[in-house]
Amino acid sequence: MARFNRSVLFHRSALLVALALVPALQAEGTVRIATRDAAGAPVADAVVWLTRLDAPVSLPPPPAEPVVIEQKGEEYSPYVTAIIAGTRISFPNRDRIQHHVYSLSKPKRFEIPLHGGEDRPPVLFDQPGVVALGCNIHDWMSAYVVVVATPHFAKTPAAGTVTLAGLPPGRYRLEVWHPRLAGNADREITVTPADPATQTVNITLKADRRIIRAPDADGASYK
Repeated sequence: MARFNRSVLFHRSALLVALALVPALQAEGTVRIATRDAAGAPVADAVVWLTRLDAPVSLPPPPAEPVVIEQKGEEYSPYVTAIIAGTRISFPNRDRIQHHVYSLSKPKRFEIPLHGGEDRPPVLFDQPGVVALGCNIHDWMSAYVVVVATPHFAKTPAAGTVTLAGLPPGRYRLEVWHPRLAGNADREITVTPADPATQTVNITLKADRRIIRAPDADGASYK
């Protein structure tokens, strides 16, 4: 009987130790990032990402299906796209006129020659950096692809605030990019499970220099 009791106690102790380790293994942090301009207004289309500084970064596989940037209404949509390195992007033309997609940016130089509604193969974006898109036919058509080498990233909506969750505790570099960002808003932060921190990033925006689209036949004009 004593031998049986010792065995039971041993297994109970092992179970308690294992259960005690579960919270430690699952402990994750959360960072809420609020982007504001000089007047305190929220900033949309800002890409924010966290890169681990004190441990190796393990990237998940990119999405199996391509991300889509449409050519629609003689504009690119969305204007800003954030992706993880290794993601493919397709550029379907939804217009009844032809477009010519290109980029001269170092992380990804490419072109999709003049095309209509026919499908073209997606483009692989495998190098981190900012890729500016243009159209050789319509000068006002512009967009940006921000390629990051971390699983922790997001693009701010109109409210200017995003939440990055599931963060292993540790030191991170918080980086921010926006098409009109003036200066550098990057900083180092520390993530802890017990402290869901809010990082308010105040950024200065340059004037919007996008080419103004000429009015259509109905009098409408667009940026």
